[in-house]
Amino acid sequence: MPRPARPGKSRWPWRPTPPCKRNSRPVRRRRHVDMELRYTRHYSREEARTLLPDIRAWLTKLRLLQPVLEQQQQGVQKILNQGRDAGGERVNGFLRTLAAAQSVLREFARRQIQLQDLERGLVDFPAIVGGKEVFLCWQEGEPEVEYWHDLDAGFAGREPL
Repeated sequence: MPRPARPGKSRWPWRPTPPCKRNSRPVRRRRHVDMELRYTRHYSREEARTLLPDIRAWLTKLRLLQPVLEQQQQGVQKILNQGRDAGGERVNGFLRTLAAAQSVLREFARRQIQLQDLERGLVDFPAIVGGKEVFLCWQEGEPEVEYWHDLDAGFAGREPL
């Protein structure tokens, strides 16, 4: 027969169990659990800033590949318009250039960084600012990541951090 509970005491005293030394890792709790998030990766201003040298290099590479792709695409289109076999070195060169461009674009995609405009070098980083999911916004020529905007606002909605 169970003992009756003392007045003011619960029958089941819930006390935190001390963690085992082997498994004493800090528990990562999700902040903003009430918020519905579009992105799984969010950047702090510092994290975005440290990626800027890589992003500048990727933008340069894409800008170098863009005119080559356009020229090669025209050559491939001529072959197709003539009804000839779409093989050979011209097509293979186009496919190699296309693969190089896709490789750079995958660098953005796997980090969930949004390349908004290649010509302007406009890039958005998903972030949490003031408890809200937003984009940190950077444009080539700006020394640092200094702006943010709502996910649906775009460049016109930029505000200083």
